[in-house]
Amino acid sequence: MSWTTAIVAGTSVIAGRQASAAAQYNQAIQNRNARVMMQRAEAIEQKKQLDLAKFDQQFQQLQGETKVSIAKTGAERSGTALRILRNNVEQAELEKNMIDYNAEIGKSQAFEQANFARMQGQLARQQGRAMAYQYYGQAASAVAPYAKSLLTSFGEDQGIQVGEI
Repeated sequence: MSWTTAIVAGTSVIAGRQASAAAQYNQAIQNRNARVMMQRAEAIEQKKQLDLAKFDQQFQQLQGETKVSIAKTGAERSGTALRILRNNVEQAELEKNMIDYNAEIGKSQAFEQANFARMQGQLARQQGRAMAYQYYGQAASAVAPYAKSLLTSFGEDQGIQVGEI
């Protein structure tokens, strides 16, 4: 076997290991990206809870101010005054539903981005394996023509007959 063949085989094996290591690294990056997206989804949920609590507090204040205004005018809590209070409650429910809906959309997008990142990581790993196998194949192809002579010399040095191998 010539030196060039040995160099080709050796560098192909090294390249295969590097391809595998790069694939693992790329998969780790994508897995990290997926974790970040999952954390983002959790943050969206927490923000939604805070927004709803803040909205409830502001709504209670608005309803209290409305009741005081109605009482100052001397009007009874019937007719128009009651319709105003009921309308405030209906609008508050719509607003709370909108806060919830927007948060769910944001969480859904974050979950989808996390899933996509995981898939990209798996794909990077598979591509790296394919490249590594390609390089290992090149190494095997480089030494294949010399395999019989290597086995023959190994057999002679060890006292093993070639037919026994």
